[in-house]
Formats: sequence, structure tokens, C-alpha cells
Amino acid sequence: MIRRHFKRMQEWVDERLHILCGRITPEKRLFVLLGMFAIFGVMSIYIFLSAIYSIGKNEGRQIEIEHIEVLELQKRDSINQLKMYKNAREQE
Repeated sequence: MIRRHFKRMQEWVDERLHILCGRITPEKRLFVLLGMFAIFGVMSIYIFLSAIYSIGKNEGRQIEIEHIEVLELQKRDSINQLKMYKNAREQE
């Protein structure tokens, strides 16, 4: 059902574009196509250059390396398990 809806919408858009573009002369079509190409080309170059410019510009900060520490809960649990194991052996 959703596919049919999207298919109908796509056909409607295709018809409207065909009608609009059919009224334009070939020279105007070429001008519109080149204009769109220029706009999208300039936008893509701008995005690419701004991405390159911002690489490594981490507000002057450097990456700080920290060591991973064992959580306190894990330390306590392992100690408690060891004590419980020792107590169980002593009782036997």
C-alpha cells in the first residue's frame, strides 16, 4: 500500500516536471541545468574546504591520554569472593 502511494506520488512529480520542462526551450533548459550544476558545485566545494579547514582545529586542545582504572565495586566483589572462598574452605 505504501509502495503504491509512493509510486503514484513519483508519477505525479514526473508528470509535472515533464510538463514544466516541456514548455522551456532547449537553450533555457541548458541554462537552468548549468546554473544548478554551478550552484551545487560551489556548495560542494565550500563544504569540502570547510571540512578540511576544521580538521585539527580542536580549539587548541590536545588529546589527553588517561589510563583505565578498575572500578571500586569490582575490587570489593573480588575481595569478598576471595574471603568467602577462604571461609568455605576453612569450614570444611
